[in-house]
Formats: sequence, structure tokens, C-alpha cells
Amino acid sequence: MARPPAPLPVASAPEPPDAPEAPEAPEAPDDALQQALDRYLRYLVVERQSPKTTTSAVARECRMFFGYCRECGIADPARVDIHTVRGFLTRSHRRGLQPPTLRRYLSCIRSLFRYLVRQGALAHNPAAGVRGPKGARTLPKVIDAEALGEALDQAPNGVFECRDRAMVELFYSSGLRLAELHQLDVPAGRFPDELTVLGKGHRERIVPVGRAARAALDAWLTERAAVAMIGERALFVGARGRRLGRTQIGTALHAWAQRTNLPAHLHPHKLRHSFATHLLAESGDIRAVQELLGHARLSTTQIYTQLDWKRLAQVYDQSHPRARRRTPE
Repeated sequence: MARPPAPLPVASAPEPPDAPEAPEAPEAPDDALQQALDRYLRYLVVERQSPKTTTSAVARECRMFFGYCRECGIADPARVDIHTVRGFLTRSHRRGLQPPTLRRYLSCIRSLFRYLVRQGALAHNPAAGVRGPKGARTLPKVIDAEALGEALDQAPNGVFECRDRAMVELFYSSGLRLAELHQLDVPAGRFPDELTVLGKGHRERIVPVGRAARAALDAWLTERAAVAMIGERALFVGARGRRLGRTQIGTALHAWAQRTNLPAHLHPHKLRHSFATHLLAESGDIRAVQELLGHARLSTTQIYTQLDWKRLAQVYDQSHPRARRRTPE
């Protein structure tokens, strides 16, 4: 008589694919909180066409908050109130998170519940009455125009120094974001004096390309032909002939700054800040700077007026006869 087959071992339940990163926030993928977050993320991807980096950050931060809600015995968005939101921010602050991070968390929570209210799932937004923690707003750091000019005037040594110099020139000439430069393809013919780029929110804008930047880009296009893979459309490629990744672009800029003895830590957004600050200082036209940067709100651009005012105040302190400190005789 044949033996009956041995019973198969019972497999343990697999971990949910969207488990949160914080150990204190175990995820319950089938509860109402997760269902609400899933709907909101689909809305961001399908209707708002938010970039992957944005949706990943929103998912991570909302899961952190929902993990706190579950610890409080809350499994339904309708049971979240203003005290829940404040309690989450208070605990996060005690764990060492700084005001900018807490304000970002609060913004994500507000946006999620605003969506649920618009969809009719909730009657009110429990985060609407919560004020974010105040903190000293740090002004963006910029590069001295003269120091940057001296670095850019140095002749490149080799193919990839030529590429890196062209990237720096384009960032500084046009005020591009990292994602905007990353997606650029090779133009037909010589480099144009203006570009159409796709910015945040899939908004297109036209940016100028200065004479020095066009010359550096034309020089790079000549060198690029020897290293790019056949059929590769990316404007900036690496040693393997493929499109440079965003991290690779940042690394290349930092290395270029060290080679040229630029006395600053260089990264793409610092070049964008420098573009805006130097342009505003020379033109005084904040609306034009707003358009060139692709800011949806003027308030975002106004931080550069603070930078310019700081510069003017320094000039005043150094120059005005009634402001200069007299040296004792």
C-alpha cells in the first residue's frame, strides 16, 4: 500500500509590498487608511502626472503618518482629527526631525485629506487648522559670479571635462533644474539660442541659452560623437555612451569644481540659485526671473529678492559715509 504524501509545510504570509520604512509603523494594506492612500497616489500619477520621485516621497511620508494613526487605534481616515495630526508632528519633533521636514510632512498630510474631501470621502480636512513649526528660513547659497567665470574660462582637458563644462554653462545660463537638463536630447544642427523644457507639473517653458553656453555645447557635441552609443539621443552621456543619470550629473559637477579650484561645493540647484540671484541683481525684474525659472507662484521667486537685499545692505554698509564705521584716531 502506497504511503500518503507528506503534508506540505504552510508558508508564512509574505510581507506586504508597501511596508513602511519606520519600524514603529507596521502597515495594514487592506484597511481604509491604505485604500485612501492608494486612491490618492493613483490620482497623483494619472491625473496630476506627478514625477516618480514626488509620488515616492508622498507615499513614504503618508505611510509614516498612517503608522502613527494605527498606533493610536485609528484605522479609518474619518477618525483622524486635528489632535492626531498634532500628535504625529510632536512625536516626530521629539525624535529629532527639523522644522523643514515637519512642514513637508504636514503639507503631504494636508494634500491627502484635501483630496479626500474633494472626493466626498470626508466632510473636513483635519490638517487644515494645524500650523507648521516655524524655523529660520535659510537663504539659498549662491556662487560668486567672478569665481565661477574664472573656472569656466579654463580650457577643458579631455572629452568628459568638455562635457562637464558644457553642463555647468547650461545650468548657469538657463537656470535649469536637474531633471530638466537630464531629459535633454541632442538638437538638430548647432545648439539653438533657446530651449523648450518640461518643468514641474509638466509645464513647458522657453529658456535662453547664452553665447558662452552655446559655444561650450557645440564643443561638447563634437566630442560626444566619439563616445555616444549609436542611436542614443541623450545630450549628455557617460563613459558607456548612455544617458547620464541624475546622480552622475551631480557627481560630475562636484568633480569639475574640484578640478577647476572653484571655492564652493557645486551642485545643480546651486547653479540655478546663482542664475536667479545674479540675473535679478542686474535686471531687478522679478517677474522675468519667475518666468525663466518656471515658478508657478511669485512668492517662490521672492526669496531671491531677500538675497539681493542682503547684497545691497552690504554695499550700503561699506559705502555710505554715515554707515561706515570710523576707525579711531
